[in-house]
Amino acid sequence: MIKNILACSLLLIGFSNYSNAQFDGFSHEIGIIAGPVAFQSDYGERYDFKTNSGNTGIGIGLVHYFNFRFNADYNYTSRTYFNDHFKVRSEISFITSKLNHFGEYVAPTKTSIDAQQLRAMSGKTSVTNLGTQLEFFPLSIRDYSAVEGSFAPFVSLGAQISYYSASASSTLGPLGATATTFPKYLTPSEGRSFGFSNENKTVWSAVSSVGTRYKLNESADLMVDLKFQYYFSNWVDGLNPNPDIYKENKANDWLVWFNFGYIYYL
Repeated sequence: MIKNILACSLLLIGFSNYSNAQFDGFSHEIGIIAGPVAFQSDYGERYDFKTNSGNTGIGIGLVHYFNFRFNADYNYTSRTYFNDHFKVRSEISFITSKLNHFGEYVAPTKTSIDAQQLRAMSGKTSVTNLGTQLEFFPLSIRDYSAVEGSFAPFVSLGAQISYYSASASSTLGPLGATATTFPKYLTPSEGRSFGFSNENKTVWSAVSSVGTRYKLNESADLMVDLKFQYYFSNWVDGLNPNPDIYKENKANDWLVWFNFGYIYYL
């Protein structure tokens, strides 16, 4: 994990030096973001509203922006399309969510052993993310910066390295026994002894977002941001039934994060 963080940090430093040389300097912005997270995982029934609304958590993060429209003295840089429509966003964030099974298979009317095992099962995952995104503003950043009360919609795309800590448990007893564990999670999966795992690992993820800024004053913005994050692993939630057998669980884990932010211009 430390090596990956150092690699990302060196990449960001190298990019900032390149940007400074290519785009006549830049200014900096810092901010804080926070909001609810909906985790899409192997817990619960697919396309079920209670699954989507129940497996939720919270996220908080710190963000930094390279603003190429202004230099370090907050003077306008040379006018180019890139300078006036793009920013580079670096981010470190922490997300945590509790996970449970929802849907018809765990309805109170279901009294089978399988239903009892699913109802008794729960999980938790915590993820620390570090990475960068390129944000595109269709409207002029310079025009937006000059008018208080204006809006600046944006879309973004980027990558992050994510360190997750996942756990799965049951109120019936330790998982891994036929008396406590739903059968599909007893099958070995992708190098693990079972279809569940309590582990800490690092994984890459892709992120994309859509949102807007609101010009609060000359030195601060408010922001709302809807982010989609796709992990290149199906173990982030601690569950991964053998995908060769259980096709309904073959998709990797992902989440939706709706956050609010406060951005300050340095």
